[in-house]
Amino acid sequence: MEGLVSSGINTIRVFGVTKHQSRFLPSSTLHLRSNSVYAIGIGIGVEEKKKQKCFVVAASVGGSKVGHFENTLPSKEVLELWRKGDAVCFDVDSTVCLDEGIDELAEFCGAGKAVAEWTARAMGGSVSFEEALAARLSLFNPSLSQVQNFLEQKPPRLSPGIEELIQKLKANGIVVYLISGGFRQMIIPVASILGIPKENIFANQLCFGSSGEFLGFDKSEPTSRSGGKAVAVQQIKKARGFNTLTMVGDGATDFEAKKPGGADLFICYAGVQLRESVAVKADWLVFNFKDLINSLG
Repeated sequence: MEGLVSSGINTIRVFGVTKHQSRFLPSSTLHLRSNSVYAIGIGIGVEEKKKQKCFVVAASVGGSKVGHFENTLPSKEVLELWRKGDAVCFDVDSTVCLDEGIDELAEFCGAGKAVAEWTARAMGGSVSFEEALAARLSLFNPSLSQVQNFLEQKPPRLSPGIEELIQKLKANGIVVYLISGGFRQMIIPVASILGIPKENIFANQLCFGSSGEFLGFDKSEPTSRSGGKAVAVQQIKKARGFNTLTMVGDGATDFEAKKPGGADLFICYAGVQLRESVAVKADWLVFNFKDLINSLG
């Protein structure tokens, strides 16, 4: 798109702990972990910039009432698909990460409440994704400098257990992808932390003019519209020749990925947000990534 500029954005150190440590605190208490990793520069026309250490901050998720769900224990068939799959595609917001990225960016820019209301509608499936995406961005029109400042001041907060899960999947020879209706500028640092290559990211792209003014988003990305995650999964499966692929996420757009030629299994992760209309449709509903880790054997 004409007039686009590159943005080199690095995440920064946010918790000055020099030794690796893990403090397991009570539920609903902040759980701080320092993971010494590197995040690369990110932006439109991504180029690797100088590397810089960052630290991951995660929060324990409180308990949830699960008694009225019948899919919290997987069937033998579901376990077989999960264990012997070729690939796993993860949603990012409220799944891999604790936050909804666009909500956090909007809050940073002063439009948090209004945007969060639109996000809830989009994730519940009551409006089309493309309508909700355009509406949310129009409420605050983030500039390039605002996005840069946000990423410098608000490094990604990973969900508890996600690093261990992805490490185990990769150790088992399972390929991992990130598929998100969020923005590539905000997801590349997450992928870097988790050791996921940039080519395994399917996400939207914020567009800026030569002066850093907001122009919109790249509507050619499949993830910019309803059903886009399903299209991305179908593309992945066809291109790589995968026989079995699992989609893990919390929203209606994640469930959409399960269709012929797409995901064979949908696991709803409700450790951050429980969206009941989505949870009841899942092949497996989990509230803790430990369940998925332990099931891999």
